Amino acid sequence: MTKKKIYLASPYGFSNQWKERLMPEFVSALEVLGAEVWEPFKRNNQVDYSQRGWAYKVAMSDLQDVKNSDAIFAIVNGIPPDEGVMVELGAAIALGKPTFLFRDDFRKCTDSEDYPLNLMLFAGLPAENWKDYFYTSIKEIGSPKKALVNWLNN
Repeated sequence: MTKKKIYLASPYGFSNQWKERLMPEFVSALEVLGAEVWEPFKRNNQVDYSQRGWAYKVAMSDLQDVKNSDAIFAIVNGIPPDEGVMVELGAAIALGKPTFLFRDDFRKCTDSEDYPLNLMLFAGLPAENWKDYFYTSIKEIGSPKKALVNWLNN
């Protein structure tokens, strides 16, 4: 059986501390469920950053991975959340990819009474039961009561 590919959109690759301590927890939590995790910082290590045009190559590689993945799991901490993650998430939503959001940041950054983030980020989630696609802890990722486990098993 082919594993479903999840694009892990995250700002955690920009910091060595985050990359070494936070990122592996997310990758592991998704892999334990049977997903193939496409983590862009790891996948773009083949890019030669000393060459002109490296940034465009990284952007195009990330966009292609979003297109080729089966779903996106986006870490949307911060006020506002990371711009790159927002672009990746917007592309995934436009492509109709299943969308899963993670936010354990208690601060709100919204005008909405219902959503903890900009309402457009929820355009990729169902109107009813959107909280099933929204995760607030690492432990929740593996919950059979949440949408990700159900999506991976179907």
